Amino acid sequence: MTRQRALLSIHLAAVLFGLTGIFGELIQADATIITAGRAGFAVLALLGFMRWQGSSARSGIDTRSALVLIVAGIMLAIHWVTFFIAVKVSGVAIATLGFATFPAFITLCEWLVLRERVSRSEWLILALVTLGLVLVTPSFDFRDQATVGLAWAVASGLSFALFTIINRKAAAHLSAYQVACWENLVVLVVTLPFGLGGVGAVSSLDWFWLILLGVFCTALSHYLLVSSLMVLKARSAGIVIALEPVYAIAFAAVLFAQYPSLRALIGGAIMIGAIVWSGLRQPDREAAVAQ
Repeated sequence: MTRQRALLSIHLAAVLFGLTGIFGELIQADATIITAGRAGFAVLALLGFMRWQGSSARSGIDTRSALVLIVAGIMLAIHWVTFFIAVKVSGVAIATLGFATFPAFITLCEWLVLRERVSRSEWLILALVTLGLVLVTPSFDFRDQATVGLAWAVASGLSFALFTIINRKAAAHLSAYQVACWENLVVLVVTLPFGLGGVGAVSSLDWFWLILLGVFCTALSHYLLVSSLMVLKARSAGIVIALEPVYAIAFAAVLFAQYPSLRALIGGAIMIGAIVWSGLRQPDREAAVAQ
């Protein structure tokens, strides 16, 4: 893959990640059913891709790696469910901006849990993300649905940060496709019992949206991200992925006429700017899979 093609792939991955919230808005089902459907179709797509490659999903799986994959999958399920609840409650823009706090949570978790040193510049980035989040907050009254939705979105960002940290412990001898496949299978197993009662009420159109969400916004986006990282530096890919909220807000404005306030846009710009700055200054390390 050439660098130009890798850049195209990573931008397409960011667009697909940005579409996640759009599908969450389109699908007339609750967050648990959306999460289970997304994971199920992603597993089928990833299994098909690995079979086409001639690789096995079970190769190299031991007890330790299986336990890590289960814990990471549970955290991924929490992340997706809380994100889709945020979309349903407050709309795509607020949900995506709230989720964008996850890099700040990663820094805090690494400091509190892993006892890793945090530099002054990282504390500054954390402060900027916090300032941006304050500006994005519609009000500080939990009787306001938009504020409740933002709280769910921030919970989604926290759970994704924990997922990212746990995912780093996933056995290095497993391929990215194996990791994604097993974690999505865990998501399906965890969420399906809670959404089983409502599956019969899902319309044909919603099943179509779920297939697109699972195959393109999950399996294909993962493939594009991993493929681009074979050529691009991890920090370069991370900077592009940080544009996900920009794409999501643009799609929501065009498709649903959801326009964030000027204050929210300023807050979002501060948050995204801080995340991009963080990517520019940090040494390369393996990028985590986004939405």
